Amino acid sequence: MKKLTLLIILTLSVTLSKAQNDLDALLAAGVEDAERFANDYLAPGTNGLMHSMNANWFNSGKVKPLGGFEISIVANAAQYGDDQKMFNMNTSDYNNITFTQGGNPQMVASVLGENNPTVFVDIEYEDPIFGNQTETLELPDGIGDGTGNLLPTAFIQGAIGLSSGIELKARFVPTVETDEVSLSMYGAGLQIEFTDWLPADKLWPIAISGVVAYTHLDGKYDLTDSSGIDGDDQRIENKTNTWLLSLVASTKLPVINFYGGLGYIKGKSESDLLGTYIVTNGLISAEPIVDPFSVSSEVSAVRGTIGTKLKLGFFRLNAEYHLSEFNAFSVGLNFGFR
Repeated sequence: MKKLTLLIILTLSVTLSKAQNDLDALLAAGVEDAERFANDYLAPGTNGLMHSMNANWFNSGKVKPLGGFEISIVANAAQYGDDQKMFNMNTSDYNNITFTQGGNPQMVASVLGENNPTVFVDIEYEDPIFGNQTETLELPDGIGDGTGNLLPTAFIQGAIGLSSGIELKARFVPTVETDEVSLSMYGAGLQIEFTDWLPADKLWPIAISGVVAYTHLDGKYDLTDSSGIDGDDQRIENKTNTWLLSLVASTKLPVINFYGGLGYIKGKSESDLLGTYIVTNGLISAEPIVDPFSVSSEVSAVRGTIGTKLKLGFFRLNAEYHLSEFNAFSVGLNFGFR
């Protein structure tokens, strides 16, 4: 559960929790090498979560009338496959890292996978007294199969109908704080029904609309008790921003309806390793490393959606599936008026 929480806030914490003693050596090999590895290692996880964050922004092509509203509890999950569990690590692109077992390049675990068998690398670094030194470390695993190949997110969401076929939406995750973790998420969207502007719109068997939505995540993880490295104010901070643009069409039946969408997701996730880190080797300490590096990943993908919605008076239930770079599914428990 701890590793899953760290993944949700999009940080480097899995790397640190799996290889606390190895980070000294990895930083000793050079900040550039550490940054390159962390960027490739984390990207599949952050990209999958950006897809998960963008599910269930709509459940109908028909917008709510003026004053109509809906409050929802939404649970999403992006799916990942074997191709996202590994990445191709080419040590020719690194300055001071080689595979202990020989061979290059090799497939190694991303934050979503695990190395089986274990993969070791040799780190070369310059000791101020003893000169060139080599240390062997184990590359970190990720979450493996512990989450059933799913990247979950959840929201509280609201929607209200405005005039002229326009619906305003908002979603949020209240700030969650523990001794180490701080997480918050919010988003806003607008849905415009085009068929509402047409003559005799009530005679149309389907409703067609467009949706634009923005989601933002802030995450922070305090490394003070877990990094295993001397220093001060050690932490990881993340900011993730995503956009969704989609066309939506749905039936207009009284009880059960079906809807579909064709859209485009674009997003960027940035994680910063901040604070002061003092790399040591026995009694020898190198110069402190301040705010070592930042890593980022981006998504840009077309997405198709199919879904259904059941309406029983004040109560509504919807379920949907998304086809994209990371397929995703979502369910929503909705309470609404009109």
